[in-house]
Parts: sequence; structure tokens; C-alpha cells
Amino acid sequence: MPHVTFAPRGVSCAPRGLTRARLLGGTGAALALLLAAPLRAEPAESRINLRIEPRAESKAEPKPELKAEPKAEVKSDAKSDAKPEPKPDHKPATDKAEAVPTEAAPAKKVSRELPPTVYARVSEDPLPTYTAQTFMDTMRAAERYQIYAEAGGWKVLPGDFAPKPGDSHPAIPSLRHHLTLTGDLPPDAPPSDRYDPPLVAAVRAFQARHGLPDAGVFGRLTLNALNVPADVRQRQLRASAQRLMGSAFPFGERYVAVNIPSATVEAVENGAVTRRYVAVVGKTDKQTPTVETRITDVNLNPTWTLPISVIKNEIIPTMRKNPGYLAKNRIRILGPGGVEVDPTTIDWSTEKAANYTLRQDSGLDNSLGQVRIDMPNRHAIYMHDTPSKSLFAGSGRFHSHGCVRVGQVKEFAAWLLQGTEGPNGSGSVWGPIEIETGIAMGDRRDIKLVKPTPVAFVYLTGYATSDGRVHFRDDIYGLDSPAPAAAAAPDVATTGAIAPRANPAPRKPDAVPAPRPILAKPEAPKPAAAPVAPPAPVAVAPKPQVRKVAPPVERAPAIEPGLMPPGFVGGRT
Repeated sequence: MPHVTFAPRGVSCAPRGLTRARLLGGTGAALALLLAAPLRAEPAESRINLRIEPRAESKAEPKPELKAEPKAEVKSDAKSDAKPEPKPDHKPATDKAEAVPTEAAPAKKVSRELPPTVYARVSEDPLPTYTAQTFMDTMRAAERYQIYAEAGGWKVLPGDFAPKPGDSHPAIPSLRHHLTLTGDLPPDAPPSDRYDPPLVAAVRAFQARHGLPDAGVFGRLTLNALNVPADVRQRQLRASAQRLMGSAFPFGERYVAVNIPSATVEAVENGAVTRRYVAVVGKTDKQTPTVETRITDVNLNPTWTLPISVIKNEIIPTMRKNPGYLAKNRIRILGPGGVEVDPTTIDWSTEKAANYTLRQDSGLDNSLGQVRIDMPNRHAIYMHDTPSKSLFAGSGRFHSHGCVRVGQVKEFAAWLLQGTEGPNGSGSVWGPIEIETGIAMGDRRDIKLVKPTPVAFVYLTGYATSDGRVHFRDDIYGLDSPAPAAAAAPDVATTGAIAPRANPAPRKPDAVPAPRPILAKPEAPKPAAAPVAPPAPVAVAPKPQVRKVAPPVERAPAIEPGLMPPGFVGGRT
């Protein structure tokens, strides 16, 4: 081994010549040694050089060179026999691989983009849900469904009824009868006991009218909708029409309609829906009220002032458990004059915090998102963006505190701002790019619409469109059932129905009889019965004048305009 290992350092070109000379007259043993020495010396030399160079380079930066060389020599001796050449090949590769993660880590921080938002599929029907003819169309549909109910309606389909295209089932004739009555299946469709293509198309039409996925596939929701009796459908239509009675909504070329049971927002222009947006409306215990008003402003980067109900029911209980909740969510406490108050100075075991103003700073995590649609009304509700965009993908979108969250609200805001002067002065517009730029500035900006846009929040569980089709939605707030019929009356009243005007009418006669007993009480003719007969008629003469002067009846009409301010009709409290 010593001769083999160190021979290459002593042997160069000259020794090779000598060895070749000795081949002619030397011994075979010398020839074997000389031939073996260069063959084994080259790999040994290469192993030593290759092992020292990578380790010296890799450890030259963190450690001194004097310490790196001895370590490299020791490891090269210990591992010189194992995998001589693959290691130098893989070493630089591993060094590069180790450098990649260090560069990829900041890449993860940079990629803070939110995943694409998924929106539930909504109808693409260009006919609006709410028009000036909706009341009459819905009343006609209610009369038609009353006839269906009186004739026995339709049969209930079995719970396991889920045919596939081409299947036959004993309940297929009942399904055909039902869809023929409702107009989904043409009356001249050929009779069949199979789920044939015409029947599949009829089921798809039925699903579209009920806000269900219109794939023609039978599921639990489709079966449940088919099994709703005809009298219940008639009640939905009649109740929805009653809620529209007396509405003074100013339909125009452009308006916005929000049907609460559908959880959708419609931008209507020239009698057609230009775009229908997915929405999230109020929970069953925090219902979105019916409102008719006008959209006046679009707020970019809005702040959120928390309602007192939210402070009492959510913030105070949360602060008792998590004192850092306000700071984490960037909610400030403002006292008189807008002076900020330290949360630690407030006794959260009481409800004193409700006496302060709690305001959340604008930003991506703001509860109103990046856009707010301002629409003055007595309920203080509005439409806005939201950071919880995953809720737009659900079929039952009833999660808000009463306001309406709009999917793709920036596009909706651009539609509202059509005709409004853009950020760059005359000739510019507020398009999606300009809105994104305004949001990126970070400051709150209020953009006033040149012409306020009418908006109506309606509660229609059954309604008819101008083409005669009848649509139904679930009664999520339970306003159509017979039990709360008495409660539905005040609801209709507050939506501007005839009922509120009828209520003050009986109050007028109630106010009139009040003075009448007063006139009956001063039957002082008893003391003046004998001699003072003349003063009695004199007292009676002024009293009828008091009756004429005391028409508090005129005050009642003065109350009516207070109940129905111009431009909107209020919603349920």
C-alpha cells in the first residue's frame, strides 16, 4: 500500500520511460508493480482532491480554512473506500438544493394572494324578480294555484323516487301530471312511463323555477319541492302579493332588487337583469328587513361602526374571555369627542362598553370588506363586501346580521357608478381598475352617485314573472305560515301596505268620541235647571264650536307621512 499510494507523487513522465525500458530486460514482478502503481495512484489522487475541494469550499464561509482542511482529510480517509465518484457529483447538487428552500421561503410570504372565490350558481334569467307588474302577475298565479288546490293538486311522490334518464317507475305518470299542471311539461308531450328526454327537460325547468341546480338529476331538494302541496304554494303566492300591496317603489330605467329568500341581488336596466349577484342575507334570528330606498354613495375602504346589539351580545362576552380581541381585530373604542379609550380601563364585567363607539379600521379584515354600498334607511342596513367570501359558495346563504353581503361587489359598484365622474376628472370613469386603484390607496373614499339608484329589499317566497312562469323559494323567516298570519299584518303594514293607512282611520273616530263624553259630563243643566235656563243654551252653543275646533282628526294624517317617508317604505322591525 505505501508504494501504491505514494508512487504517483514520485513517478511522473520520466519513471514511465524507465519502466518501459525495464520491460525488455526486467523481471515480471517489477513490471507488475510498475503497471499497477499508476492505475491505482490516479484514483487515489482523484479521491483525495475531490473530497478536499468540495468540503473546503462549503466550509470556507462559516469556518476558518485551517479547521476545515484537517476535518476534510480525516473524513476523506475514513470514507475514501465508499462511493468514490458519486459523492463529488452529488455534493454540488445538494448544496444547490439546500439553497433553493432558503429562496422559496420568502416566496411563500410573497404569495399572500387569496384563493379564488367560488360563487354559487344563480339563475341567468333576464326577467327581473321584482317589477311594477309583479303584484298583479303574482295575484293571477295565486288564483290559478287555488284552482289546482281545489281540484286536488298533485300526488306525493315516494321518498325513494330518484329515476335516472331512461328509467321507468310507477310514479312517473304522477310526475308528468304535476309538471303539466305547472307548465313545465307541454300538454302535447307523448305519454310515457319512462324518464325520457322531454320529462328530463321539464324537471330542469321545474328546478330552475325553484332556484335549484337545473341538471335534471333527482335529489332530496328536488323531491321535497315536488312534494309541497298546491295549497301551500297558493298561500306563498298570496302572502307574497300581500307584502307588495301599497308599495310606492319608484321603478325606473335602472334599479336594484334584492329578494331575501333567494339571497340574490339583481341589477336591472331597461327592464332586464344585466347581472344577478350572489348574496348573503340575515340569519333567521337577525332577519334582513324589507326596505325601499335609494343608493346614494359607494364607500371604498370603509370603517365599521359596531351596532349596540353587537357590542352587547358579542363584543362584551368575547372581551371577558379574550381581552386582546379588540386589538387583534383593530377595533378602537372612542369616547366623547372621538377620543380613543384604552380597553383596559373599561369594566367588561358590566355593559358600560355599550356607551362608547366601537369602530373597526378599514382593511382586508374589516367586517365590511373593501366596499360599502350606502343606502339611507331607518333600519341602518346596507350592502357591502365581506372577508368571509367562502359563504358565497353555499346554497343556503343566511348568515349576516341583517345587512346584505354582495359577491363580486366591485363589479356591482362599477355598475352603480356608471355616469359618475371618475377619479381623473372629466372624461374618466369608475371602472374595475379605477376602483381597485382607489382601494389600493388605503384611504377611505366616499363616491356620491350622480343619480341615486332605487333599491328594494323584498320578501317573495312565491312570485310570477312577465312570461307567466311561477317561481318559489323557501320561507326562511316563516312569514307565510298561517300561525304568524297576525304577525304578517304588521309586516305588511311596515312595508307600506294599505294596512297602515287603515290603522289611523279607526283612531280618528276614537279621538272624536273623547270630547263627546266631556260634553255629556258638563250636564250642568241640573244646577241651572230651574231659573238659569238661558245660560244652558249659551254653554251648549260654544261647546259645539269646541267640537268643530277640536278636530284632532287632522293630526292623524300628519302622522301618516311620518310612517312613509318619501323615497322608501320601511321594513320589519
